[in-house]
Amino acid sequence: MSVNPAEQTPAADAAATLREATFVRLRVSASGAAVAAAGVIGRALRTLDVPFRIRATDAPDTVANDDVVAVVGLSNADADLELDPTDAVSIVRELGVDPDPAVALACFHAAGVAPDDDTDLANAAADAGVEAGPGVAVPTGDLADGLAHSTLVHASFSADRERAQATLAELSLPAELDADARRRVASIVAIDATTGEATARAATAVERVLRSEATPNGPFETVGGFADVLDATVRESPGTAVALALGHGVRDAALDAWRDHAQATHGALRQATTGRYESLYALSCDLSSPGRLATVARLARDFRSPEPTVLAVGVGAAALVSTGPAGLDEALAAAANELPDASATGSPSEATMTFDSAAERSDVVAAVREVRR
Repeated sequence: MSVNPAEQTPAADAAATLREATFVRLRVSASGAAVAAAGVIGRALRTLDVPFRIRATDAPDTVANDDVVAVVGLSNADADLELDPTDAVSIVRELGVDPDPAVALACFHAAGVAPDDDTDLANAAADAGVEAGPGVAVPTGDLADGLAHSTLVHASFSADRERAQATLAELSLPAELDADARRRVASIVAIDATTGEATARAATAVERVLRSEATPNGPFETVGGFADVLDATVRESPGTAVALALGHGVRDAALDAWRDHAQATHGALRQATTGRYESLYALSCDLSSPGRLATVARLARDFRSPEPTVLAVGVGAAALVSTGPAGLDEALAAAANELPDASATGSPSEATMTFDSAAERSDVVAAVREVRR
């Protein structure tokens, strides 16, 4: 998720404001990139003894006159700072603090970008034992668990641990995986995710789970796995995600949230009824969580949708995603004006909406189609 580039606060200006703050209130979007960025910034503020609070919500907070309000991955005209998640590393360096490499890299991975030519981060990551190599980006040492609950990919084994075990059994893997074994695992995942019902876009989308960077000194097995857990957990249990990003001991709780999120979203995607319109692919499922619906929409966009924009409609909630920034927050807000008791929030590339649960789902689809014409 990104805020409007024209409104983003430059890193040096943001650092100057944060350094002099009496109290910082960070509000972050429900995305792995935003909560990881907040973790990077929060750790730096803690080092500098600047009091802060992080909330993964779009709801306004009670603010004192001398508080600094910063939003990450959100647009808010009333905030003192509007920050893009990928600027977090630059901001903390302006504060004179070295970012935690595992959290910083997880931020970039969750945002779907690479920290181009960042020698300092690369060196810090190497010193922390981070090592790129063949394999899959899962958070757990148990590959079947990791593949079954990954939300970086949608494949035949998703949300089905037994099928994931059977898929891996076909490879006759050694007890200790060497580079060749990890390469074979990556290959079978890539093939599974890009065949059958998969669309052409899946061939590019699957690369996220194939970017394996081991983190032997981090809370999870890989950078991508860390990013995946953050993204799932912030949509299930925001407080747990914030604690994880700040380095508190909530690994087991975060993994539980990650598994719950994967089971719900992969299952909903398989069972959804669908409709195809001009430039829009709509899914209807029984989920009521905007965060879960956003993941369903993203997985559909990346692995199942023939259209660039996907709308997932559930019970009293919906999510809209696209292949690129396309003013989705404004579009969904306009659609919400046509529905009873509806409100929307989000970014140009991902937005969610809540509405009266008694509303017809066809009315939601019609409202979105009208504003997207």
